[in-house]
Amino acid sequence: MRETMAVEAITTGTVIDHIPAGQGLNILSRIQKRNPNARLTVGLNLPSKGSVLKDIVKVEGWLFSENDAAEMALYAPSATVNIITDYKVEKKFQIGLPEQFVGIFDCPNSNCISNSEPAATRFKVKQVHEQIALRCHYCERSFADSLFKH
Repeated sequence: MRETMAVEAITTGTVIDHIPAGQGLNILSRIQKRNPNARLTVGLNLPSKGSVLKDIVKVEGWLFSENDAAEMALYAPSATVNIITDYKVEKKFQIGLPEQFVGIFDCPNSNCISNSEPAATRFKVKQVHEQIALRCHYCERSFADSLFKH
């Protein structure tokens, strides 16, 4: 059986692969907030060797740093980031969950000072088994990761 690529290759940029099926649109949304002019290719519900289905996002012309990738961790902590130069993988790394998110998500607590003052939000990440909680540095409330996913 001949294997074909479901999503076209890019010359230079970043490929986020092995995104859990259904999370590709969340990652797409985060990328578009940071760079509304980003040239993107998205594959949803693609076959995967490791799991049943996966999503994939390709960003042309933007070579993600590990900090850029960390922003996507809430949606796909086990995804793989491939940095592509001249159609070749130059660097490959797992996203992984950071210890904290800074300035990425708004606090869901409407009374939190971060919603009325010019301060970057900060959330400490806590993971117990498959459950992820974010604790706000300012109001000290903890929130389930589902509140930050669209």
